[in-house]
Amino acid sequence: MSASTSNSGTPEPPKPDAAPTPPTAPAKPEASAPHAAPAAPVATAAPAAPAKHDLKWIKLGVLLVVLIVCGILSVPYIREAQNTVSTDDAYVNGHVTFVAPRVPGQVSRVLVEDNLRVRKGTLLMQIDKQPYQVQVDIAQAAVELAQTDLASADAQARSMIGMARSSRFLMDRAMEDVHNQVALLHSKVAFLESQKANLTKTQGDYERSVPLLPAGAITAEELDHRKQAYLVVKAQVEEALQGVYQVRVSLGLPPIPKEGEELGSTPADLDQTYSSVRQAQATLLNNISQLGLAESFNKTPAKMVEDFYKRDPEGNIDRIYASLMKDVPLIKQAQAKLNQAQHKLEEAKLNLSFCDVVAEIDGIVTRREVNPGNNVVAGQSVMALRSETEIWIDANFKETQLAELRIGQPVDVYVDMYGNKEKFKGRISGFTMGTGSTLALLPAENATGNFVKVVQRLPVKIELVNYDAEKTPLFIGLSVRPVVRITEAPTGEDAGKVLQPYAPLPGPSATPTAPSAASK
Repeated sequence: MSASTSNSGTPEPPKPDAAPTPPTAPAKPEASAPHAAPAAPVATAAPAAPAKHDLKWIKLGVLLVVLIVCGILSVPYIREAQNTVSTDDAYVNGHVTFVAPRVPGQVSRVLVEDNLRVRKGTLLMQIDKQPYQVQVDIAQAAVELAQTDLASADAQARSMIGMARSSRFLMDRAMEDVHNQVALLHSKVAFLESQKANLTKTQGDYERSVPLLPAGAITAEELDHRKQAYLVVKAQVEEALQGVYQVRVSLGLPPIPKEGEELGSTPADLDQTYSSVRQAQATLLNNISQLGLAESFNKTPAKMVEDFYKRDPEGNIDRIYASLMKDVPLIKQAQAKLNQAQHKLEEAKLNLSFCDVVAEIDGIVTRREVNPGNNVVAGQSVMALRSETEIWIDANFKETQLAELRIGQPVDVYVDMYGNKEKFKGRISGFTMGTGSTLALLPAENATGNFVKVVQRLPVKIELVNYDAEKTPLFIGLSVRPVVRITEAPTGEDAGKVLQPYAPLPGPSATPTAPSAASK
């Protein structure tokens, strides 16, 4: 503010809106003449400037606008922080199938290179097939030889069946012979009885004639004839008796029966116990034993034949022997050798097919470590296949973030490779039953008394939903930022659970039962 002076020299009050002006230096007084009047001061105009309180209000307004804009822009982030859980300790993981030959040999061809995509069944490499083709030829010859042996065994079995039938007929013949001998015995006994009757008659004639000779009733010659006839009949009776003894002895009976028994009496089961019948039965048992039948020697021939016919409901002997052909030891042995030879042939063909090493999954070839001419052994890893589609996200969430995570919760997956341009969809599919530190090769030892609490991380598996490897491929090991929407309802299998389901049990029942409290 500048001070202005009036003519009277009295200063005027400053105007309210006038800006203050700096004071001017006082002019040096000049020597004035007694007649000169004092000079009037010259007034200078100052530039206009805003007031301090106007500038303050402007700053406050700008700050308020900035705060409002920041608040509006931070609403989505605040809402996301309240409704989601995320981590930047996550990466893409997937299955890796190591390719290894199943048979040893020299590599003849390798048909793929690293980073090539292959389909399941694609030929990756070949092993020299010549040694395995030789093994196939040897096994084929062994099969043909075993088939010939089986045909020979079948012929021998049929011959055994013929011998068994012949033995059966011989046993029947032996029993028939016994019946014939018994009938002959009865005939001999009847003849003996007739001869005894003749002996009684001739003896009576002779004895009556002896007293008649002195009286002259008969001549001496006639008496001699009657005596001779008596002696002849007596000899014939003795001959008939000896014939009876002979038949009895031939039947295995004592020549003279026991007291009270008749000469013609025989045991009722003589046709089952006679020696020739038993011999025929033993021959039959020997022959049928080669057919795989085991019969007891204590059985009578009739019982053995009866049981044999029971093998067929209708007693058809041909069907019985046809069924026995399947169990003949000789045929079974030959059949077993044929089966063994066929299995060896199949094994040789299988080894030959293993010379072609093919891809077991759709994937990408990595880590090829084989070249033509290399000698490989069974089980040696020669390359690996990484799956294009069977991939997932392993997210290591802090233990303080796990309380609200459940299986089936939706997840937005952002991959550093694509930035925010691509958002992949996923869902939580399971939790690892242990933190990373406990599953490490050398887990931490906290029993030494120097434990320091560190926030642990638990691996959570996130499966991708509607993942298209052709459109937006993901590579194993890429960094990922998963965002779990914890306020949305879980979906899919085992939704809302924390523990994964039991693995299906093998066999007809695929639903496992939870362990009981008693077993815990």
